[in-house]
Amino acid sequence: MGSMARAPDDQTFYDDIEAYCGQLSYEVGSGVGLHVSTRASRYSVTVDRWGAERTEVWAAGGCVGEFIEPPTGADSNGCGWPVALEIPIGADWLSGFYLVTLTAIGAEPAHDVAHAFFVVRPAQSERANALLVLATNTWNAYNTWGGKSLYTGGHQVSFRRPFGRGMLCRPDVDRDDRKSRPVRFRETPDVDGATFQEYRTANNYPAAIGSTGWFTHERRFVAWAESEGFDFDIAVSSDLEQPGFLDGYDLVISVGHDEYWSVAGRDAIDHHINKGGNLATFSGNTMFWQVRFTGGTANTDHMICHKYSAHQTDPVVAAGHPELMTGMWADPLVARPEWTTIGGGSAFGLYHRFGKATPQGAGGFMVVDQDHWMFAGSGLNYGDLVGRDDGVVGYETLGCPLQFDAESRLIPRPHPGFPDEMEVVGFTLSSNLATGEYPASISALNDQGDLEFVSSRLSGDDSPENLARWRRGNAVMLTCRPHGEQGGQVATVGTTDWVFGLAADHQVGKVTANVLDHLGIDRS
Repeated sequence: MGSMARAPDDQTFYDDIEAYCGQLSYEVGSGVGLHVSTRASRYSVTVDRWGAERTEVWAAGGCVGEFIEPPTGADSNGCGWPVALEIPIGADWLSGFYLVTLTAIGAEPAHDVAHAFFVVRPAQSERANALLVLATNTWNAYNTWGGKSLYTGGHQVSFRRPFGRGMLCRPDVDRDDRKSRPVRFRETPDVDGATFQEYRTANNYPAAIGSTGWFTHERRFVAWAESEGFDFDIAVSSDLEQPGFLDGYDLVISVGHDEYWSVAGRDAIDHHINKGGNLATFSGNTMFWQVRFTGGTANTDHMICHKYSAHQTDPVVAAGHPELMTGMWADPLVARPEWTTIGGGSAFGLYHRFGKATPQGAGGFMVVDQDHWMFAGSGLNYGDLVGRDDGVVGYETLGCPLQFDAESRLIPRPHPGFPDEMEVVGFTLSSNLATGEYPASISALNDQGDLEFVSSRLSGDDSPENLARWRRGNAVMLTCRPHGEQGGQVATVGTTDWVFGLAADHQVGKVTANVLDHLGIDRS
């Protein structure tokens, strides 16, 4: 049975049943291969479509259990478990996120449940005009099941393994599971993340639940958007590897923490915008790291990213292809910064209310252009804060160089690679962090700071002068046209935590609805 002695970030068979699906997404009418290992002799399975509501669509009981040890290197190469049963996707199943819940019969109550997931994509003829792409590359980057993640020493992580506890489903709590915990009246900011650390440790959840995963970000957006009558399909990050996958969509949507992008995925979204398609991104630290895939018939079984050491350790650099280096998109060796696509970048402001980065910051965006269509009907005026009560700005952000014009309007300051046509409509101060300035609770970056790294890679050194240049930044709300008037429009709300305001803050909801409506989504 499960042991209570293991560390919170070691999820490998903490519970008595574990599972993963053979693929992350399937077309309607396909069969889902479910890979299961359990210490129980019998288990049951239910499948729910999770949208505005959770609706059971399939169930099986009395399944015969078999325990298969995870192999060494399961984190990087996958588990390799055989298919235990197949879930048939009905022809009438809607595109969406489907949660698989497995219950080990007779197992210890605290260790008897596992979760897996798959996404259903519609048939080509049944597509909506908008597509939400789940940030599954980022989910995978943070997943420690089987050993290491990209944050704890790994350079390759596999999609063919279970996700850590709580990343897909867990009980809802008010604020304790947030890395950038909203501050109530006269509260002292939790600079070291002690509340988050206490919560996750008590429940044996990995640190990843504060950064990524369906339950943390995307499910909040989907529940709100479907309740508001918006029509959209759902796909996963690696679906963008398929040539022409975005053809026919007017709008692509990204929410939460969409940090890791492959070349093919980036090419797909740039091509989409170039030919007139629109992009709405309610995400922080977006498009920061380049990744590449390897393995399997679709060549997307595993994901590689060397991150901070890529310029030294990624073999593509020595092989003469530095543009494919799995480091920062903004790194001079790659020379394709994220701001050329979305109008903002994390080098210009990465953290808000996280560690020593603006620990008593606003938590919301200040409106600087009340007449912009993004704020129509919201009741927001110049200087107002939007999303403050729910702390929608944090914990990771993206910004851009700013300045005031002759009429004291806040405008982008010219900088290489930024779109010529760009409007900043809201902002707040954000900051990069140096070594020793992160919350004491986090396990990553104990010997490396993003401030030193960004300064070194983008300015050539980490001298005090350059550190000062890159320390102070901002988080922005903006619109831009990366490919000029002939291309589509991008709306960027540069924060991971925007979705936390959707359920209760009507102004956050109105701004979000304005973006979706303006960029062309259909409503039922």
